Amino acid sequence: MFDVSEAVRTARAWMKRRVEAGRPALSGMFTRAEVTYAWPREDGTVGSDREPVALFTGEAVHAYLGHLSDAAIEAMLNELATELGAALGQERIYVAFGEQTWILDAGEHRG
Repeated sequence: MFDVSEAVRTARAWMKRRVEAGRPALSGMFTRAEVTYAWPREDGTVGSDREPVALFTGEAVHAYLGHLSDAAIEAMLNELATELGAALGQERIYVAFGEQTWILDAGEHRG
């Protein structure tokens, strides 16, 4: 469980570090939401649950980032998502850009 302000602090720190290093950074906004889901159990019953989520909706502002390729923006999204996941203790982070959606799984990056 986390407060969306933790996500905001993490993203602002990431943005600031990038800009201080002369690198581009995404801008955006966070919204608190809940994800709900259900699954079948082995005994034939159905489980369901809900969890808080922080949604980051951003954009690569054309005036500042219009020169960047989609691959560069995807790399920034992955970098930000990885930091958010680590700071918030999330195993999986879902990322959407354009018409693509992918999942970053912390378990895949552990040694």
